[in-house]
Amino acid sequence: MSLVMGLCGVVLAAGESTRMGRDKALLPWPPEGPGTLLSAAIDVLNEYCEMVIVVAGKNEPALQAIAYGCGAFLARNPAPERGQFSSLQTGLREVLNRGRDAAMITLVDRPPPQRATLAMLVSSFAGRNHGVWAVIPEHGGKHGHPILVGREMIEAFLTAPVTANAREIEHENQPKITYVPVGDPLVTTKVDTAADYAALGSQFRA
Repeated sequence: MSLVMGLCGVVLAAGESTRMGRDKALLPWPPEGPGTLLSAAIDVLNEYCEMVIVVAGKNEPALQAIAYGCGAFLARNPAPERGQFSSLQTGLREVLNRGRDAAMITLVDRPPPQRATLAMLVSSFAGRNHGVWAVIPEHGGKHGHPILVGREMIEAFLTAPVTANAREIEHENQPKITYVPVGDPLVTTKVDTAADYAALGSQFRA
């Protein structure tokens, strides 16, 4: 799959990982491999996006080596305590500032989906009509990540108050979103706790 012109990857990685007890971005991934959840996310997005932006918070110094080593850019959320939506807005402003008008957005605490899944999502996004603002994967009745958004959805996110959340904006614009059913459970998998990480690592090694 070739790069999609104008598409910019965004990895939200500014959280403090309080439930995990350590920065989730730095967790080894694959579990026994040399990389991390952050480097895995960047590497996958780099296959489809012209550039990748990592949104960091207070953890920016700890993420610099990985982000820059993988060819990504860093954008710092000056107030990550405002919540994940503020990090999304930070990342999307940087997308526009760098002259791009579409984004593939993922969370650093979600292991990258299968490449066939990403290819399906990117194909759907590239072939969308003008009435479609976003493409979102769906598995087991749940919406997942990454989500692919065009300029219209970017503007909807950016003009919303920082107290809003992405799910609210998505719900308000549901008729303009294409939901793509996929057979990949990784699109809805989250790593919130050490137990989540250990269980997922066991599945990955099985």
